[in-house]
Amino acid sequence: MGRWEPNAQGRLAEAALDLYSERGYEQTTVAEIAKRAGLTERTFFRHYADKREVLFAGAGELEKLFVQAVAGAPPEAAPIDALARGLDAVSEVFADRRAYACRRHAVITANAELLERELIKLSSLSAALADTLRRRDVPEPAASLAAEAAVAVFKIGFERWIATPENTGACDLAQQVREALAELRVVAAGDAAVRART
Repeated sequence: MGRWEPNAQGRLAEAALDLYSERGYEQTTVAEIAKRAGLTERTFFRHYADKREVLFAGAGELEKLFVQAVAGAPPEAAPIDALARGLDAVSEVFADRRAYACRRHAVITANAELLERELIKLSSLSAALADTLRRRDVPEPAASLAAEAAVAVFKIGFERWIATPENTGACDLAQQVREALAELRVVAAGDAAVRART
């Protein structure tokens, strides 16, 4: 019987991110990650399929949370309002994870393979949201357009969040995402609304 390893998955994720930040993703091996975490390679592969998946392990849970929040919106809610509920739910997940999110983002954007995987993840999220909207009787192409817009809003809000200095009042992902959504609403309202805001 193997010995118990408390929070092995979290230790591996932290060790991997440290090494990716220090040495680069491509230069880091699974053996080095396991050693840094004080664990074995076998333990690593019990938690992750490969060293790339350390950075994307929570994608499925995040997608599920987003979809459930949209599906749980009141039946009379407009598509954009249902998506706003999902955006709020997902933003809350990151509330205490800014340092990790910033480091993860830096590692991903420095590597073409990881960036491609991130884009695939966002595409999967958009498809799941569009499917959820269709189940709420939102017709096409409105369902797909709204889903793509919601993913873009999250992406822009996230990028603003990690670029904002931590000691400012604007260092809140939910706030950044809501502001990006408000900008989208203004753009969708038409040119007159955009001109009135400038």
